[in-house]
Amino acid sequence: MRVSTNGIFEVGINQVGTLQANLARTQLQLSTGRRNITAADDPIASARALEVIQSQSVNEQFVTNRLNAKSSLSQAEIALAAATTLLQDVKTIAINAGNGGLSDSDRASLATDLRGRLDDLLGLANAQDGVGNYLFSGFKSTTLPFIKTATGAQYQGDQGQRILQVGTSRQIPVSDSGNSIFEGNITGNGTFVTAANQAPPNRGSGIISIGSVTNAAQLTGENYSITFAISATQPPQTTFDVVNTTTNTPVLTGSPFVAGQPIAFDGLQFDISGTPANGDVFTVEPSQKQSIFTTLTSLINALGQPASGSTGQANLTNALNTANANLNNALDNMLSVRSTMGSHLRELDYLDSSGEDLDIQYKQTLSDLQDLDYTKALSNFAQQQTTLEAAQRSYVKIAGLSLFNYLS
Repeated sequence: MRVSTNGIFEVGINQVGTLQANLARTQLQLSTGRRNITAADDPIASARALEVIQSQSVNEQFVTNRLNAKSSLSQAEIALAAATTLLQDVKTIAINAGNGGLSDSDRASLATDLRGRLDDLLGLANAQDGVGNYLFSGFKSTTLPFIKTATGAQYQGDQGQRILQVGTSRQIPVSDSGNSIFEGNITGNGTFVTAANQAPPNRGSGIISIGSVTNAAQLTGENYSITFAISATQPPQTTFDVVNTTTNTPVLTGSPFVAGQPIAFDGLQFDISGTPANGDVFTVEPSQKQSIFTTLTSLINALGQPASGSTGQANLTNALNTANANLNNALDNMLSVRSTMGSHLRELDYLDSSGEDLDIQYKQTLSDLQDLDYTKALSNFAQQQTTLEAAQRSYVKIAGLSLFNYLS
């Protein structure tokens, strides 16, 4: 077979070039620590690595979201913790206000103290986060949630609950609307509300209890009035009538009254102590939602009224009983919200732990797909370097061959 000089040169140059390219590629692998320099080196591994990198980026974003969620929940929980302590102090004041040894001026001092507590609570309800957004205004984060009014406060936010995606399949609310925390407090015992008539006010010393449910199936959810009458006979007899004022139908008529004895009808029960006067009226209505600011304002107004004599003391006691029941409900509601926030914070800790494990798994997968085996690569580099040097030397020898070198 004839081998031309030109063919020898081309084959030698191509071989040396190939060896140099392989050596350069191995050197690039060693410098980058990557087995696959381009997707063409291993298309399947490159495609899989891209998927893992995208999943890793999403997991990193979830980490950021969880940090933001923790910040928002922690700030809201701090504000509600302060509000809880404040309401507990208010409840203590309300209980102390029932002390029969206090004078009207003493109760006026307590009312002044409560006005300051009301302003403090309003400030907590209008708390902001680190960037100036209001914590309890729902989706309207730049709107002041509450403004003070003559009857308490008016809510200006909405019912929205801001939510963050903190995991692949988990969203967590990072706030609660001020309406659900401060406005949505049930009154009375949670089912119905008992109260002494205010217009005109009762003249006797009757004090009505909060009451309880005896048979939920018999409850009507309607309004009732309990009207007392005292006979002109000697000795006088006190009786009462119960009327369903929603349907204007009598429920009990001429029932004899015994102070402290339970009065029961339509699945509910309560008692009235003291001595009601002729014509005194008490009411029973379904429980409603009431703002804690309205509860505090009503309590302040009650402490500002004179409480002289048995009638004044009875009116004060009825107002304090109502306020205490509503304060208890507000505290329960606030503690429930805080409990929910605490469970969310704990869940975020669990998600952080699982996210860290997932990140380790992603890194290991990427390492298996992309990282270079340095021992193997260094061995290949040494082998390729030796091969290249041998090819270059042999090419020089072959390129120097010529018959003219042997002719004299």
